[in-house]
This record gives sequence, C-alpha cells and structure tokens, in this order.
Amino acid sequence: MNALTLPDIAAQAAREALPLDWVGMRGIALPVWLEGQRLNAKADAGVSLDDGEARGIHMSRLFVALEPLEQEALSPALLRQVLEQFLQSHAGLSHCAYLNIRTELLLNRPALVSPLAGWKSYPVRVSARLKNQMFHVELEIEVPYSSTCPCSAALARQLIQQQFIDDFANQSLEHADVLAWLGSTKGIVATPHSQRSTAQLRLHLNESLSELPLIKVIDDVEAALGTAVQTAVKRADEQAFALANGQNLMFCEDAARRLNLALRRTQGVSQFHLKVIHAESLHAHDAVAESSWRREQA
Repeated sequence: MNALTLPDIAAQAAREALPLDWVGMRGIALPVWLEGQRLNAKADAGVSLDDGEARGIHMSRLFVALEPLEQEALSPALLRQVLEQFLQSHAGLSHCAYLNIRTELLLNRPALVSPLAGWKSYPVRVSARLKNQMFHVELEIEVPYSSTCPCSAALARQLIQQQFIDDFANQSLEHADVLAWLGSTKGIVATPHSQRSTAQLRLHLNESLSELPLIKVIDDVEAALGTAVQTAVKRADEQAFALANGQNLMFCEDAARRLNLALRRTQGVSQFHLKVIHAESLHAHDAVAESSWRREQA
C-alpha cells in the first residue's frame, strides 16, 4: 500500500490575495540564558507574509529556529542568527522577522549596611526585528525604587518647627532637652509620605554590542536614584534606607531627569524612552513622567 503524502494546507493559495504585516505565535514557553542564569521565558515569534497569494506561513519552522536560545547566552548576535533563520525558512514569503522575549532577571542584592543579601526580580523584555538586512534590537527593563515627596518633606519639617516653638517658647534650653525632644514622638509630629515607584526603560541597542547590558543598566539606574528597594534587612539597613530617602527627595520629574542623564552615558545605547511611575500614598492616582533621548549621528 502506497503511503499518502500529508496535506500541506498552508501551501495552498489564499482565497483573497493580501499581504499581512505579522504572522506567528505568541507566548511560546522556553528557557533562555541571561547573566549566567537559565530563566523561564515567553517568546513571540513571527514574520511578515509579503506574498499575498500564500495561504499562510510555516509556524513549526519558527518554533524549531528558537532552539539555539536554549543553549547560548542571549545576545544581539544570537537574536540576529535566529531571525535570519526565520527568513531563510520562509524564503519568498517573508522579508521581515520579529522576536520578543519576556522574562524576569533575578539578582542577588546586598543590604545597605549589614552582611545580609536577598534576591530581587527585574522584569525584562528583549525585542528584535530584521528587515532588508536592517537589524534592530530593544531592551526593556523595569526597576523598582522608593521615592519621598519633597513637598511633603518640607511641610513635615514646618510642623516639626512649629511644635518646637510651641514646646519651648521663652525657655532656656539644655542640649539634653533638645536631644530628648528630637527622639520623642511628641517632637517629630509629622513625617513625609513615600511610595514604591517604578522606572520603565526602553533602550535601543547598537548591533555591535557583544552582550545585553542588563546589570550595567540596572546598577546605573539604582545608583542615579539612590533609593533602590531592599530585600533582607536589619534595623541598621532600614535606618540607612530612611537616610537614603531623606537625602534623595524626588518628584517624578526629578527621577526622570536623573535617569535621562545616567542613561545617556550608557555605552551601546543609541536612543531610549523612559517612564517613571510614583504610586502615591497621598493620592489614589499615580504621578508619572516620561523622557526620551536620541544620540546625534556623527
């Protein structure tokens, strides 16, 4: 008995000839290597369908082309290699290939003072596109931090000053009296409001980069802000965190400007867009600022 050839419906002509911008798969589960870690990731893989008469693409070929991501560290060169395989496997059908990878990078971060340390998660997205030999790769990172409102801090200081006047008007003060008052709940009658905040970064990377500058960017961002959220802490660390917040009072506009200046110095970044979100404790809404920059061509 002769074996029957399996039908290939995708090879049939489309009922209506019409090219499509993007065809592929979303949410493909796969492991990737980043910063020496094997991480769970979700990928979106697709190509354009430029041959409008073709019924569809060969999605299984895209799936197979993702296999190198399981073995090698994620880099611009590896991303380009995968996209080139997308197009080679769809020669005559497609001229543009896309790949988006979403994962979370785990970094062990030390406490501010004590010898403790703990793991912190940073959501990461890598997006790559190849069209007519033009390669484009973007890196998106979310970095959490703390922000203390400068206006709230000034208002709290004024209330503390007024309480000092009320408690010690026309009195002769000893050093010990002032010290005791400062250490009491009666003296510090108000505190500024702080909130957990998020910096969302989208960086356009140069193709020449040999690796994704994840840790470099995260370190630069946290250093620029000065108030990275903590993991394991002792009281000494919590006190150091309070000090860091007091020395880095920030509106969302301040945070956006700090990050803009810091990211301009990042090697291998040709342009970026950033958004900072302060999830306010005073209001039910968030305070948001955005900023962009593009390196001038020489």
